Amino acid sequence: MRCAILVPDRDYPEPWRWSYDPEAEALAGAGAEVEPIIWTEAGDLSGFDLVLPLLVWGYHLDYAGWLDFVDRAESEQWRMVNPPELLRWNGDKAYLAELADLGVSTVPTLAVESCCDADLEEARRQFGSDWLVVKPPVSASAMGAHRLGPNDDLPADSRGLPMIVQPLIEEIARTGEFSLMLFDGEYSHAVVKRPKAGDFRVQEHHGGVTLPCASPPDGAVQLAQVALEAAPAVAAYARVDIVPDDEGTLRIMELELIEPSLFLDHAPDGGAAFTRSILSRARTATA
Repeated sequence: MRCAILVPDRDYPEPWRWSYDPEAEALAGAGAEVEPIIWTEAGDLSGFDLVLPLLVWGYHLDYAGWLDFVDRAESEQWRMVNPPELLRWNGDKAYLAELADLGVSTVPTLAVESCCDADLEEARRQFGSDWLVVKPPVSASAMGAHRLGPNDDLPADSRGLPMIVQPLIEEIARTGEFSLMLFDGEYSHAVVKRPKAGDFRVQEHHGGVTLPCASPPDGAVQLAQVALEAAPAVAAYARVDIVPDDEGTLRIMELELIEPSLFLDHAPDGGAAFTRSILSRARTATA
Protein backbone atom coordinates (compact mmCIF):
# COMPACT_ATOMS: atom_id res chain seq x y z
CA MET A 1 0.00 0.00 0.00
CA ARG A 2 1.51 3.31 -1.14
CA CYS A 3 0.78 6.48 0.83
CA ALA A 4 1.81 9.99 -0.17
CA ILE A 5 2.10 12.46 2.70
CA LEU A 6 2.00 15.99 1.35
CA VAL A 7 4.71 18.19 2.88
CA PRO A 8 5.55 21.91 2.76
CA ASP A 9 7.15 23.90 -0.01
CA ARG A 10 10.95 23.87 -0.09
CA ASP A 11 11.06 27.46 1.16
CA TYR A 12 8.76 26.89 4.14
CA PRO A 13 10.73 28.26 7.10
CA GLU A 14 9.60 26.03 10.00
CA PRO A 15 10.88 22.50 10.72
CA TRP A 16 8.29 19.85 9.98
CA ARG A 17 10.00 16.48 10.32
CA TRP A 18 9.10 16.32 14.03
CA SER A 19 5.45 15.95 12.99
CA TYR A 20 6.02 13.95 9.80
CA ASP A 21 8.30 11.27 11.23
CA PRO A 22 5.95 9.79 13.88
CA GLU A 23 3.07 9.69 11.38
CA ALA A 24 5.16 8.12 8.62
CA GLU A 25 6.69 5.62 11.04
CA ALA A 26 3.27 4.58 12.35
CA LEU A 27 2.02 3.94 8.82
CA ALA A 28 5.23 2.17 7.77
CA GLY A 29 5.02 -0.01 10.87
CA ALA A 30 1.65 -1.23 9.61
CA GLY A 31 3.13 -2.19 6.27
CA ALA A 32 2.52 0.95 4.21
CA GLU A 33 5.10 2.42 1.86
CA VAL A 34 5.21 6.13 2.73
CA GLU A 35 6.62 8.89 0.53
CA PRO A 36 6.82 12.63 1.27
CA ILE A 37 5.59 14.74 -1.65
CA ILE A 38 5.99 18.53 -1.78
CA TRP A 39 2.41 19.58 -2.43
CA THR A 40 3.32 22.64 -4.52
CA GLU A 41 5.35 20.43 -6.88
CA ALA A 42 3.07 17.38 -6.97
CA GLY A 43 2.56 15.66 -10.29
CA ASP A 44 0.14 12.83 -10.94
CA LEU A 45 -0.62 11.17 -7.61
CA SER A 46 -3.18 8.69 -8.91
CA GLY A 47 -0.70 5.85 -8.42
CA PHE A 48 -0.88 6.21 -4.64
CA ASP A 49 -3.45 4.28 -2.65
CA LEU A 50 -3.84 7.31 -0.36
CA VAL A 51 -2.89 10.98 -0.52
CA LEU A 52 -2.66 12.56 2.92
CA PRO A 53 -2.44 16.37 3.27
CA LEU A 54 -1.07 16.00 6.79
CA LEU A 55 1.84 18.41 6.31
CA VAL A 56 0.59 21.00 3.82
CA TRP A 57 1.87 23.65 6.21
CA GLY A 58 1.83 27.03 4.51
CA TYR A 59 -1.26 26.35 2.38
CA HIS A 60 -2.76 29.56 3.80
CA LEU A 61 0.02 31.54 2.10
CA ASP A 62 -1.36 30.49 -1.31
CA TYR A 63 -4.95 29.65 -0.50
CA ALA A 64 -6.19 29.99 -4.09
CA GLY A 65 -3.44 27.59 -5.18
CA TRP A 66 -4.42 25.18 -2.40
CA LEU A 67 -8.08 25.20 -3.43
CA ASP A 68 -7.02 24.55 -7.04
CA PHE A 69 -4.95 21.62 -5.79
CA VAL A 70 -7.94 20.19 -3.88
CA ASP A 71 -10.13 20.61 -6.98
CA ARG A 72 -7.52 18.77 -9.03
CA ALA A 73 -7.35 15.95 -6.51
CA GLU A 74 -11.10 15.58 -6.69
CA SER A 75 -11.36 15.76 -10.48
CA GLU A 76 -8.53 13.23 -10.93
CA GLN A 77 -10.08 11.01 -8.24
CA TRP A 78 -7.07 10.77 -5.98
CA ARG A 79 -7.87 8.96 -2.73
CA MET A 80 -7.49 12.08 -0.59
CA VAL A 81 -7.86 11.71 3.18
CA ASN A 82 -9.40 13.79 4.63
CA PRO A 83 -11.80 14.17 1.68
CA PRO A 84 -11.84 17.31 -0.51
CA GLU A 85 -15.22 18.60 0.70
CA LEU A 86 -13.93 18.59 4.26
CA LEU A 87 -10.65 20.28 3.27
CA ARG A 88 -12.51 23.10 1.52
CA TRP A 89 -14.90 23.65 4.41
CA ASN A 90 -12.21 23.64 7.08
CA GLY A 91 -9.84 26.07 5.37
CA ASP A 92 -11.84 29.20 6.29
CA LYS A 93 -12.39 29.80 10.02
CA ALA A 94 -15.78 31.32 9.29
CA TYR A 95 -16.98 27.73 9.76
CA LEU A 96 -16.97 28.56 13.49
CA ALA A 97 -19.97 30.82 13.01
CA GLU A 98 -21.67 28.02 11.08
CA LEU A 99 -21.07 25.60 13.95
CA ALA A 100 -22.47 28.13 16.41
CA ASP A 101 -25.62 28.45 14.29
CA LEU A 102 -26.00 24.67 14.66
CA GLY A 103 -25.84 24.96 18.42
CA VAL A 104 -22.23 23.84 18.90
CA SER A 105 -20.42 25.63 21.72
CA THR A 106 -17.73 27.67 19.97
CA VAL A 107 -15.72 30.76 20.78
CA PRO A 108 -18.12 33.54 19.65
CA THR A 109 -17.09 34.61 16.15
CA LEU A 110 -18.01 37.57 13.98
CA ALA A 111 -16.94 37.10 10.35
CA VAL A 112 -16.59 40.35 8.39
CA GLU A 113 -15.72 40.93 4.74
CA SER A 114 -13.89 44.26 5.08
CA CYS A 115 -12.80 44.84 8.64
CA CYS A 116 -13.12 48.35 10.05
CA ASP A 117 -13.43 50.12 13.39
CA ALA A 118 -17.22 49.79 13.34
CA ASP A 119 -16.83 46.00 13.25
CA LEU A 120 -14.80 46.15 16.45
CA GLU A 121 -17.47 48.18 18.17
CA GLU A 122 -20.15 45.77 16.99
CA ALA A 123 -18.10 42.81 18.26
CA ARG A 124 -17.63 44.47 21.66
CA ARG A 125 -21.37 45.03 21.84
CA GLN A 126 -22.24 41.47 20.78
CA PHE A 127 -19.68 39.77 23.00
CA GLY A 128 -19.82 42.10 25.99
CA SER A 129 -16.04 42.22 25.94
CA ASP A 130 -13.67 45.19 25.69
CA TRP A 131 -10.80 42.90 24.68
CA LEU A 132 -10.87 41.25 21.27
CA VAL A 133 -8.79 39.01 19.04
CA VAL A 134 -8.75 39.77 15.31
CA LYS A 135 -7.33 37.23 12.88
CA PRO A 136 -7.55 36.33 9.18
CA PRO A 137 -10.14 33.66 8.39
CA VAL A 138 -7.50 31.71 6.45
CA SER A 139 -4.36 31.46 8.55
CA ALA A 140 -2.19 29.19 10.64
CA SER A 141 0.21 29.45 13.58
CA ALA A 142 -1.51 32.65 14.80
CA MET A 143 -0.25 34.51 11.72
CA GLY A 144 -1.92 37.91 11.54
CA ALA A 145 -3.66 37.50 14.91
CA HIS A 146 -3.87 40.60 17.12
CA ARG A 147 -5.08 41.19 20.66
CA LEU A 148 -6.89 44.52 20.87
CA GLY A 149 -7.79 46.43 24.02
CA PRO A 150 -10.59 49.01 24.28
CA ASN A 151 -8.37 51.86 23.05
CA ASP A 152 -6.33 49.98 20.44
CA ASP A 153 -6.60 50.84 16.76
CA LEU A 154 -7.28 48.19 14.17
CA PRO A 155 -3.87 47.14 12.79
CA ALA A 156 -3.09 48.12 9.22
CA ASP A 157 -2.69 44.48 8.14
CA SER A 158 -6.29 43.78 9.22
CA ARG A 159 -8.02 46.90 7.88
CA GLY A 160 -10.27 46.48 4.85
CA LEU A 161 -9.68 42.71 4.66
CA PRO A 162 -11.80 39.67 5.52
CA MET A 163 -11.32 38.98 9.22
CA ILE A 164 -12.88 37.11 12.09
CA VAL A 165 -13.31 38.89 15.38
CA GLN A 166 -13.61 37.05 18.70
CA PRO A 167 -13.61 37.98 22.38
CA LEU A 168 -10.28 37.46 24.11
CA ILE A 169 -10.50 34.31 26.22
CA GLU A 170 -8.35 35.30 29.18
CA GLU A 171 -8.63 31.84 30.74
CA ILE A 172 -6.19 30.57 28.10
CA ALA A 173 -3.38 32.30 29.98
CA ARG A 174 -4.24 30.34 33.14
CA THR A 175 -5.58 26.98 31.96
CA GLY A 176 -4.36 26.75 28.38
CA GLU A 177 -5.85 25.37 25.19
CA PHE A 178 -6.65 21.65 25.04
CA SER A 179 -5.97 19.81 21.80
CA LEU A 180 -7.86 16.53 21.46
CA MET A 181 -6.92 14.02 18.77
CA LEU A 182 -9.75 11.90 17.34
CA PHE A 183 -9.63 9.23 14.66
CA ASP A 184 -12.91 8.29 12.97
CA GLY A 185 -14.57 10.36 15.67
CA GLU A 186 -13.13 8.31 18.52
CA TYR A 187 -10.97 10.04 21.13
CA SER A 188 -7.32 8.99 21.21
CA HIS A 189 -5.24 11.41 23.29
CA ALA A 190 -4.73 15.06 24.17
CA VAL A 191 -2.16 17.74 24.91
CA VAL A 192 -2.54 21.14 26.53
CA LYS A 193 -0.85 24.23 25.10
CA ARG A 194 -0.11 27.28 27.20
CA PRO A 195 1.15 30.72 26.14
CA LYS A 196 4.15 32.44 27.61
CA ALA A 197 3.50 35.04 30.29
CA GLY A 198 1.77 38.11 28.89
CA ASP A 199 0.84 36.49 25.55
CA PHE A 200 -2.33 34.87 24.22
CA ARG A 201 -0.75 32.72 21.49
CA VAL A 202 -0.02 29.12 22.45
CA GLN A 203 2.24 28.19 19.53
CA GLU A 204 5.76 27.20 20.49
CA HIS A 205 7.38 29.62 18.03
CA HIS A 206 5.58 32.39 19.96
CA GLY A 207 7.01 31.10 23.23
CA GLY A 208 4.18 28.75 24.18
CA VAL A 209 4.66 25.25 25.58
CA THR A 210 2.95 21.94 24.76
CA LEU A 211 2.45 19.52 27.62
CA PRO A 212 0.97 16.03 28.01
CA CYS A 213 -2.65 15.89 29.13
CA ALA A 214 -3.67 12.59 30.65
CA SER A 215 -7.30 13.61 30.97
CA PRO A 216 -9.02 16.49 29.13
CA PRO A 217 -11.71 18.49 30.97
CA ASP A 218 -15.05 16.84 31.64
CA GLY A 219 -17.25 17.19 28.57
CA ALA A 220 -14.40 18.03 26.18
CA VAL A 221 -14.50 14.71 24.31
CA GLN A 222 -18.26 14.94 23.88
CA LEU A 223 -17.99 18.53 22.62
CA ALA A 224 -15.30 17.52 20.12
CA GLN A 225 -17.48 14.70 18.82
CA VAL A 226 -20.54 16.95 18.49
CA ALA A 227 -18.49 19.45 16.49
CA LEU A 228 -17.11 16.77 14.16
CA GLU A 229 -20.60 15.38 13.60
CA ALA A 230 -21.64 18.83 12.35
CA ALA A 231 -18.89 18.87 9.71
CA PRO A 232 -19.88 18.10 6.10
CA ALA A 233 -18.00 14.76 5.94
CA VAL A 234 -16.43 12.20 8.25
CA ALA A 235 -12.90 13.04 9.35
CA ALA A 236 -10.45 10.15 9.42
CA TYR A 237 -8.16 12.31 11.54
CA ALA A 238 -8.96 15.43 13.53
CA ARG A 239 -7.47 17.70 16.12
CA VAL A 240 -10.07 19.67 18.04
CA ASP A 241 -8.81 22.69 19.98
CA ILE A 242 -11.00 23.52 22.98
CA VAL A 243 -10.76 26.28 25.58
CA PRO A 244 -12.72 27.01 28.74
CA ASP A 245 -14.08 30.55 28.61
CA ASP A 246 -13.87 32.94 31.52
CA GLU A 247 -17.04 31.40 33.03
CA GLY A 248 -15.70 27.86 32.65
CA THR A 249 -17.81 26.89 29.62
CA LEU A 250 -15.93 24.71 27.14
CA ARG A 251 -15.80 26.16 23.64
CA ILE A 252 -14.38 25.05 20.29
CA MET A 253 -11.45 27.25 19.33
CA GLU A 254 -10.73 25.44 16.05
CA LEU A 255 -11.27 22.19 14.19
CA GLU A 256 -8.01 21.16 12.55
CA LEU A 257 -8.92 18.76 9.75
CA ILE A 258 -6.32 19.58 7.08
CA GLU A 259 -2.76 19.58 8.43
CA PRO A 260 -2.85 19.29 12.22
CA SER A 261 0.05 18.26 14.37
CA LEU A 262 -1.32 15.04 15.87
CA PHE A 263 1.27 14.62 18.64
CA LEU A 264 1.43 10.86 18.13
CA ASP A 265 4.34 10.74 20.58
CA HIS A 266 1.68 11.35 23.27
CA ALA A 267 -0.70 8.64 22.01
CA PRO A 268 -0.96 5.76 24.52
CA ASP A 269 -1.33 3.29 21.66
CA GLY A 270 1.67 4.62 19.77
CA GLY A 271 -0.50 5.79 16.88
CA ALA A 272 -2.37 2.53 16.27
CA ALA A 273 -5.78 4.25 16.11
CA PHE A 274 -4.38 6.78 13.62
CA THR A 275 -3.00 4.01 11.44
CA ARG A 276 -6.23 1.98 11.52
CA SER A 277 -8.29 5.00 10.54
CA ILE A 278 -6.04 6.00 7.65
CA LEU A 279 -5.39 2.57 6.17
CA SER A 280 -9.05 1.57 6.40
CA ARG A 281 -9.74 4.30 3.82
CA ALA A 282 -7.47 2.59 1.32
CA ARG A 283 -9.02 -0.82 1.95
CA THR A 284 -12.52 0.62 1.48
CA ALA A 285 -11.51 2.33 -1.73
CA THR A 286 -10.04 -0.85 -3.22
CA ALA A 287 -12.73 -3.24 -1.99
